[in-house]
Amino acid sequence: MTFDTENLALTQAIPSVLPSWSWRDYRGAFAVRWCVYRNTYSIPPGVYAMHAPTADSPILVTSNYKLSFDHLRRALSGIAAWILVLDTKGINVWCAAGKGTFGTDELVNRLHETQMAQQVTHRVVVVPQLGAPGVAAHEVLKRTGFKVVYGPVYACDLPAFLNAGMKAEPQMRRIGFSLGERLAVTPVELVQRFPQALLLLLLFVASAGLGQQGTRDIVEQGPWIALAVGSNFVTGLVLIPVLLPWLPGRAFAWKGLAAGLLLGLALAWFWPFGNVAALSVALLSVATCSFLSLMFTGCTPYTSASGVRREMRWALPMQGGLAFCGLAGWFVSRFI
Repeated sequence: MTFDTENLALTQAIPSVLPSWSWRDYRGAFAVRWCVYRNTYSIPPGVYAMHAPTADSPILVTSNYKLSFDHLRRALSGIAAWILVLDTKGINVWCAAGKGTFGTDELVNRLHETQMAQQVTHRVVVVPQLGAPGVAAHEVLKRTGFKVVYGPVYACDLPAFLNAGMKAEPQMRRIGFSLGERLAVTPVELVQRFPQALLLLLLFVASAGLGQQGTRDIVEQGPWIALAVGSNFVTGLVLIPVLLPWLPGRAFAWKGLAAGLLLGLALAWFWPFGNVAALSVALLSVATCSFLSLMFTGCTPYTSASGVRREMRWALPMQGGLAFCGLAGWFVSRFI
C-alpha cells in the first residue's frame, strides 16, 4: 500500500493512501488468489484519506479485506474521498454482508468510533451495492444521522457515479459474470482441493491392488486412475466455470452433472479394465463433477442463499447415491 506522507497533516493523522499499487500490492493480490495467507489478507479497520479530502468529500464504505480496499482506492484516482473500512474479519463485502460482519451495527459503530460527523459537513455514506443485504439504511439514519446511499456494483464505476451526483445508471446496478470473473476463484479451489484429489488418487490406486494380480494391477491401472482423478478435478474446477453459460440447467448441480456425464462417458469408452470398472468410473465422474460444481454457488450471481440451500437438499443425496453406486461397482470389479 502506498502512503501519501505529504498530506498526512491535512487529515489530522488519519492514514492517507494513494490509488497506485506497489509491487507488494500486486504480489499480495496474486498470492491471495492462490490461497496464500488468504485468511489474513486484511487491513486495520478505520478511516483512510484519499487525496487530502475536505469536509465536503464523500465517505465510501468498504470491507477490511485488503484486495477489496485496494480495488476501491485504485478506482479513485484523482478523487478526494474518505474511505471508511469496516471490520469484516478480512472477508470481502459481498460475503461479509451475507455473514453479517458487513452490517448495520458495524457501520454505526465505525461511524461513531472514527467521529466522521466531526470530519464532514454532509451526512451521507456510500455503501457498495453488494453490501446492501447487510445494511439497514433506516437504522443507520436513525442511530447516526447519516443517510446511506448504495453505490454501483463495481468500484470502477464510482467516478461516474460520484460525478453524476451519486446517481447510478442502470448498467451500474447489474452484476456481470464474465469469463475472467468466473475463473477468479478457480485458483483458490484448485489449491484447496488438491490434498483431497491426492488422497483420492492414493486410495483408488491402493484399492487397485485388491485384485488377483495385486501389485501388477497397481502398476497397470495407476496411470489410468490418475488420469480419471485429475480430469475430474480439472473439469469440476476449471471447465465448468468456463462453460457455465452453456451447460444445461440453472442449478449448479445439474450443470456439473452434465459435464460429469460427458467426462464419464469418455473415460468409460476408453477404460481398458473391464465394463464394470468402466461404468463405475462414469458414475463416480458424474457424482464428483456435480459435487465440485457446488463450490461456486456462493460466489456467483446465478443463485441466492435460499436457492443454494434448496439445491443442496436434493443435490447432495443424489450425488451421494451416484458415488455409492460407483464405489460399489469399483470394488466389485476388483474381484471379477
